[in-house]
Amino acid sequence: MHFRRPIHYCRACGSPVEQRIPDDGDTRERAVCPRCHTIHYENPLNVVGTVPVLGEKVLLCKRNIEPRRGKWTLPAGFMELQETTSEGAARETVEEAGAQFTLGPLFAVLNVPQAGQVHLFYRAQLHNDCFDPGHETQEARLFAEDEIPWDEIAFRTVKATLECFFNDRRQGQFGIHCVDIA
Repeated sequence: MHFRRPIHYCRACGSPVEQRIPDDGDTRERAVCPRCHTIHYENPLNVVGTVPVLGEKVLLCKRNIEPRRGKWTLPAGFMELQETTSEGAARETVEEAGAQFTLGPLFAVLNVPQAGQVHLFYRAQLHNDCFDPGHETQEARLFAEDEIPWDEIAFRTVKATLECFFNDRRQGQFGIHCVDIA
C-alpha cells in the first residue's frame, strides 16, 4: 500500500480537480484543474536529522509524541521551507535534544516510498554531554553500541542508520549510505 494524500481542490483557484494524466507529455496521473489548468504534483516529504556522537557513544532521544511515543530515535524531523537539509538537521537536533554540536557530513539517505518520505542523516560531533530536550523528547541519553535498546527503536530508518554507523565505525571509515526501506 502506497502513501497518498489526494488533492481534491485546486490550490490556485479552488475548483474541484480531476485525476488524470496531464496533456503536457507527463506519464503519471496527477490532480489537474479543468478550470485554470494547474497541474498539482505530489512529492515526498524530507525528514532530516543527525547521528550525534560523543566519544564512543551515540545520542538517542526518547519520543514524547506520537507516532511511537516512548520509543528511542535519533534527533530528526520534517524539513521546513526556507532551510537546507543541513540547517533542518541542526535545528531538529537542537529542538529535540538541546545538544551543542558541530555538524558533520551527510551520512545516510533513506528512501521510504510507502510513506512518501526521504530521510537524510548527518554525522554530528557533540561538544559535551549536557542536553536540554524540548517538549517532543522525554529523555536524551548517550548509548554505547552494546547499550542501544534495539527493540525500542522507533523507526526502521533510525535502526538502519545506526547499523550503518556502527559498521562504518568498526571499519574505521565512514561513507555515505543510500538505503531503501520497503
